[in-house]
Amino acid sequence: MSEKTWEALNLRILHIGINANGDEDAHRLAGQFDTLFGFTPNENDLSIFSSPLIEIMKNDGPGEKGHIAIGCDNLEEAYACLNARGLHKDEALTAKYDPVGKNRVIYFEEQIGGFAFHLKEYPK
Repeated sequence: MSEKTWEALNLRILHIGINANGDEDAHRLAGQFDTLFGFTPNENDLSIFSSPLIEIMKNDGPGEKGHIAIGCDNLEEAYACLNARGLHKDEALTAKYDPVGKNRVIYFEEQIGGFAFHLKEYPK
């Protein structure tokens, strides 16, 4: 793949997900980010975002240590390019769709340094 094509995919890190050992541990970790850096926790059912770039998974998420979310302009195009490089979709984790049935997230089977990673299309 040429340099221009990679640039055209507009791949960027969206956030890093950290796996916690349950709800109490997730709150403890979020509290540390708040105390040390002033990152106010934003909680949902599955996780706590300590900032837009740090997600703490309450009940162990994908990956040994966590996950890395990578943004792209076109989910299917980015997946096709990465698949051609040998990355494979994790079908069990990739079942996340928007209200009109469009795939929102593609997780890969491969990990890097104990981190799972997924593609997510930028909002349009």
